Amino acid sequence: MKSSDALLALSALAQESRLELFRLLVRTGPAGLAVGDLRASTGLPGATLTNHLNVLRQSGLVASRREGRVIRCTANYDRMDELVAYLLENCCAGESCTPTAPNASRCNPVPKPRFRRNP
Repeated sequence: MKSSDALLALSALAQESRLELFRLLVRTGPAGLAVGDLRASTGLPGATLTNHLNVLRQSGLVASRREGRVIRCTANYDRMDELVAYLLENCCAGESCTPTAPNASRCNPVPKPRFRRNP
């Protein structure tokens, strides 16, 4: 992922309603939700919801498809994975991380030994 793509995705998520929408779509799974269901779940006015979804679509984090008269939105898991991989690309200064339970995905770098100079 290029840094410009990461910035676009992060800026799309840097707004409370858009972050809530994206997290809702991630929780829903690959089936996604109809725009009407998103509106009912979030309580956002139609025009506001449309604007937020457009920002998420432009960032590549959300996709939509028409099913008859319904527009169904889904989280783009591949794009989300790319963003997370980009953020963790330089984790632990390139050294292998040692995940710890219960947060097995959390980066936990092994501390480098410190050397003292003798006076």
